[in-house]
Amino acid sequence: MEWIYLAIAIVFEIGFALGTNATKGFTRLWPSVFTLLSAAGGIFTLSLALKTLDVGVGYTIWTGIGSIGTVILGALIYKEKITPVKLVSFAAIIGGVVLLRVAAGV
Repeated sequence: MEWIYLAIAIVFEIGFALGTNATKGFTRLWPSVFTLLSAAGGIFTLSLALKTLDVGVGYTIWTGIGSIGTVILGALIYKEKITPVKLVSFAAIIGGVVLLRVAAGV
């Protein structure tokens, strides 16, 4: 169940990051509400996942996969560029997540 909670937390994390851009400095009401609810939902579901996952593993996966999702959706929604350096960074993040899971015996 912890992995389901973590997956939900990652979706909220991506929503929070993308929503923050849409708030225009928290001057737009509905994007701001969405962003704050996403932040709260992400922290809540992450806390449920961390009841059984190691904090180092859970938090790193949450931020790492959330970052990758944000970059990919940022490219699709906001027309941001995905460069070769970003692709190498994706590989490093994914490699780090895999190594953390191996080290934790998960």
